[in-house]
Amino acid sequence: MVRVPEPREPRPDGRPRVLVAVGTDKHPFDRLVDWLRQWHGEVAGTVVLTVQHGHTRADDLSGAVPFLGHAELQTAMAQADLVVCHGGPATILEARRHGHLPIVVPRDPTHGEHVDDHQLLFARRLGVAGLVALCESRQELLDSLATGLADPSRFTIEVDADAADGRRAAVRRVGVIVEDLVAAAAQRRHRPWWRPWRGPGPDGRRKS
Repeated sequence: MVRVPEPREPRPDGRPRVLVAVGTDKHPFDRLVDWLRQWHGEVAGTVVLTVQHGHTRADDLSGAVPFLGHAELQTAMAQADLVVCHGGPATILEARRHGHLPIVVPRDPTHGEHVDDHQLLFARRLGVAGLVALCESRQELLDSLATGLADPSRFTIEVDADAADGRRAAVRRVGVIVEDLVAAAAQRRHRPWWRPWRGPGPDGRRKS
């Protein structure tokens, strides 16, 4: 049975709830938290913010909590109007299971946010497929948040209440994609920068 999730219970003060989850990776995600810090400074008092910040410093950010247990994360996602997260497959799948089109900011290894670029590649694939709202810049994140706060339904998706088997299949498919991306990244990291000399060919030119 396919259904659109019921509208979230409005808070007594009418403020929308925004959940941000950066996952549990040991690398800090300062870039995303800095963007959120700047954004929240402009909208403070108009939204209820929860930020699961992991190993990133976020002491001065409203609603900051280092980690959420599984049950706590489920509750937070069920109550949130918008979900912002890193490019972790498990977090993205959980957000979608709760009827969210997640706003995804993938970790970028060039900023020291992960060991490789599999989150970037994975999130880009999902973005092209329309399965996430991909944000790779501060402005893209701000635009998505502004759109979502103006009309949360833009970030609500249909979910299949009876698709437990389908969800497990989706998890397996995502796992295969991630494994392929990680393997490709590992090959790139270990590819030698030099090419062996093979000597000239019959025409006197160097072999490639």
